[in-house]
Amino acid sequence: MREKRKRIIAGLVLMLSVCTMAIFGYKLWDIQQTYRDGNQSYEQLAAKVRPDGPPVSRLPETSEIPDMSIDFAALRAINSDAAAWLYCPDTVIDYPVMKAEDYGYYLHHLPDGTYNANGTLFIDYNCAPDFSDSLTIIYGHNMKSGRMLGSLEKYKKQAYFDEHPIMYLYTAGGNYRIDLMYGCVIGAGEWRERAFMYEVNLDALLAYAAYNTTFTSEARYAKGDRVVALSTCSYEFDRARYVVIGILRP
Repeated sequence: MREKRKRIIAGLVLMLSVCTMAIFGYKLWDIQQTYRDGNQSYEQLAAKVRPDGPPVSRLPETSEIPDMSIDFAALRAINSDAAAWLYCPDTVIDYPVMKAEDYGYYLHHLPDGTYNANGTLFIDYNCAPDFSDSLTIIYGHNMKSGRMLGSLEKYKKQAYFDEHPIMYLYTAGGNYRIDLMYGCVIGAGEWRERAFMYEVNLDALLAYAAYNTTFTSEARYAKGDRVVALSTCSYEFDRARYVVIGILRP
């Protein structure tokens, strides 16, 4: 009787283990499928609005902006919230940027409105969609796959910044170079308490970032310059954020 009970218990344990592995396997497949669906959607979008593709090679560090033709009429036909296209040579950052009306929608939706964990890069709703403000903030996920703004964390190393000191922003009204200046970790709570999302506090934000920056840059801010801040999740502590800040150059 005791041996029979042991066999039953062993069988139940084995069955539970198999079920657990099956559930884990399904969740892993589902996550990977979500990543694939999101990546495929962005590839299809790029093919529609950017027929010539991204620049073939990286340009030297000059004022020249890589020539990249983007059909903003076609992009806005897909989503009228489309405000820009962000591109960083030799990285995965090559995405459209939307103007949000809140902090939630584009965290879980692709540009075509499909629900997807990759989300979409989006501008803080307090900022003007044409980047005319003295401060414009762009948010995006730090995906485990490295997609979206996941590569920003690499700027915590000076060597990575040295290889990728510039990003490019394309808009319907003009194209820009972003000279990266600072990268800093900050808690989401502290960000809100200091109200760094408002351009009236730009000087305070730049002072904080300069003191806490993870890399050293030759870029310098002057009064009247427009600033772009890219914000994503970080994992030094609960609700940490990593923010990379640059100067917008026409």
